[in-house]
Amino acid sequence: MNLKFLKHDIPASIVVFLVALPLCLGIALASGAPFFSGIISGIIGGVVIGMLSGSKLSVSGPAAGLAALVLAAITNIGDFRLFLCAVVIAGILQVLMSLARLGGVANYFPSSVIKGMLTSIGILIIAKQIPHAFGYDRDEKGNLTELFPYGNEDMHELLQPLQHVNVGVFLICVISIIIMVVWEKPFIKNKVKFIPGALVAVIVSVLLNELFRSTNSALFIEQEHLVQIKAAGSPAEFLSFFTFPDFSGFLNSKVIMTGVMIAIIASLETLLSIEAVDNIDPERNVTNTNRELFAQGIGNSIAGLIGGLPVTSVIVRSSANINSGAKSKLSTVLHGLLLLICVISIPALLNLIPLASLAAILFLTGYKLCKISVFKKMFKNGKYQYIPFFVTVAVILAIDLFGIYKPVKGEGLLIGVIAGLIAAIGAILHGNLKNSYYFHEDKHQTGDVINMSLSEEVSFLNKGSIRETLDHIPENSTVIIDASKTQYIDFDVLELIKEFRDIKAPLKNITCKFTGFKEVYKIENSFHVQSSH
Repeated sequence: MNLKFLKHDIPASIVVFLVALPLCLGIALASGAPFFSGIISGIIGGVVIGMLSGSKLSVSGPAAGLAALVLAAITNIGDFRLFLCAVVIAGILQVLMSLARLGGVANYFPSSVIKGMLTSIGILIIAKQIPHAFGYDRDEKGNLTELFPYGNEDMHELLQPLQHVNVGVFLICVISIIIMVVWEKPFIKNKVKFIPGALVAVIVSVLLNELFRSTNSALFIEQEHLVQIKAAGSPAEFLSFFTFPDFSGFLNSKVIMTGVMIAIIASLETLLSIEAVDNIDPERNVTNTNRELFAQGIGNSIAGLIGGLPVTSVIVRSSANINSGAKSKLSTVLHGLLLLICVISIPALLNLIPLASLAAILFLTGYKLCKISVFKKMFKNGKYQYIPFFVTVAVILAIDLFGIYKPVKGEGLLIGVIAGLIAAIGAILHGNLKNSYYFHEDKHQTGDVINMSLSEEVSFLNKGSIRETLDHIPENSTVIIDASKTQYIDFDVLELIKEFRDIKAPLKNITCKFTGFKEVYKIENSFHVQSSH
């Protein structure tokens, strides 16, 4: 941190604070966790990670990418205090990953699978907010406990809110969405770029509901559909609001597995966000990814110990920080301190925020993750991209939204990512089988001349395709097999080529020529096989 940048960092910190506040509350809502836990994570992401991170401009906090996982985990584990152990475990694993120099681990996950995971999360977030948008849910508190909106696998349950619409809640949700959509238009955004649309939507929703109250309107939203954060009368009472983990969770297999999943997904999201931040950084600073993992690990460990949600680097807040002119880490730290001051000093104002306006924020957040253009782009990129993408999306939604297989419900992200990786590996293997050689055929009066150029590496996986090609070479032709660009040929493939040369080619009056083969291949560079006919 450098105090000489105060004139830049203070205004930027205010903007990031205004962006982060509704997001902290919204992510807590989407996660099925206490609102206070979202604020805690925002504070830790700003102050703790901001001080430890090697990135000057990255801003961390609770992220939408983990909301679906957290919601499912809390439901499956059954106790928020036990879940906090999983957050601590995730933090410890991230520290260990940093010490093991695994900062580049994101490079080994196909982008198609990562995009599939994020798209699924977007859809799950949207589905989860439907009851809050209509002002109706099963437990009548606005806090859902399952990924599927009513804990019921029957899809018709999705229509239940339509039968019990709270007009005031629905109206505020629609107005909030309209405000945020319009706010993104250039004619407004360019003029008031330092004021986030989400904050404007929240302020308007609060004022509108207060108008309903003052006029005794039937549209007035009751407290059960508003944010609920405890107000502290003293420092001691404020400290009592923190939730501490049930340390027996460290011996619980579900908790441990959840911790592993949080560590993997949080690390991937952080590393992808850091890469994006470095790309839009005006000074093009390069962040040490191992140090970033260490900072995130410490942050998550602390978050789990005092009742916070998992934390990652968040591109929305980071880009707001950069666009607001931040120059150092001081902006990130100050935004965390502002969140702390806010939750201490004005909880009564926060409790006036309708859940419907937060649901509207999450609708748009989810949509940005799963918009139609993402699907179109994956189709455009070819089958080796869209097949792993759709496999990931389909498996996650089948398990966590539709509850097709109940014993693993809530574990869709893990299973979906694994399924996507298998599909991606399958695509690689298929491509490898198809691209082990280049095949070209020329027509001549004296017989066909076939050129077969082997790729740089030919493994046993290519044996089947090469055999099929050689078996279909027409009689009375000449085949030239070129290995000049090849560094490695598997023994099985060499044996196959020798078999074709010595046995099959003479039977079909085929002339074989080999070029570019190394001596270690034990095949002469020029060898003619001619039938004795």
